Amino acid sequence: MYIENGIAYAGEKEKPILVSGVRPLPDHVLWVRFSTGEVKLFDFKPLLSSPAFRPLTDVAVFNGVYVDYGVTVWQDGEIDIAPEYLYKYGISAEKESA
Repeated sequence: MYIENGIAYAGEKEKPILVSGVRPLPDHVLWVRFSTGEVKLFDFKPLLSSPAFRPLTDVAVFNGVYVDYGVTVWQDGEIDIAPEYLYKYGISAEKESA
């Protein structure tokens, strides 16, 4: 049991998913290591038409990815994507290599 904001919850509080490592791969794919120890591949191409991510169509900008406080970011933090989104929609790197 744990208490948050004065409310008691059953079970144990889940730790947030954070990014602990990231590498850009060819064709706008990210290799991402999470705080859980899992590694996933995330295909960024479907998001590139969004105005928020359009600068990442430039491969040099996309390749400038880094981790800041557990979040994947670009351009001094002007562009970011939630670790939970990368985790949910990423494909296990083990499945990809099998």
